[in-house]
Amino acid sequence: MPTILVLDDNNYLRVLYGLELRAEGYRVVLAADGNEALTKIEMTRPDLVVMDVHSRRVDRPDVMAKILDKISHIPVILNTTLSTPESAFMSWAADACLTKSSDLSELKDKIRELLDQSAECREGKVTAH
Repeated sequence: MPTILVLDDNNYLRVLYGLELRAEGYRVVLAADGNEALTKIEMTRPDLVVMDVHSRRVDRPDVMAKILDKISHIPVILNTTLSTPESAFMSWAADACLTKSSDLSELKDKIRELLDQSAECREGKVTAH
């Protein structure tokens, strides 16, 4: 069962994502801020991270750099409501950038796609295009 870390300062969204992703069969770890995410990354070694970098409690550059360093080898979905230069800057580190929505089908589809790609890479099934 893949583990997904959800990093968002909005408690309601964390709970919603947790419920929805657990219903899809994932193990879900929730973090409200960057420091909590760093601790949970070390403890759980997630297979994928969904994060909002525009969080009031997440967007400190030093914490973001530490998080990105820890998860450089796993897929990252940047999930945000903002379309700003900062999100464009942070998108270089993400495997996908999505706009938050009450309909989580796009997020779920992208999670499945990235986890499948990651599994194929680990199994050596990916070839150069």
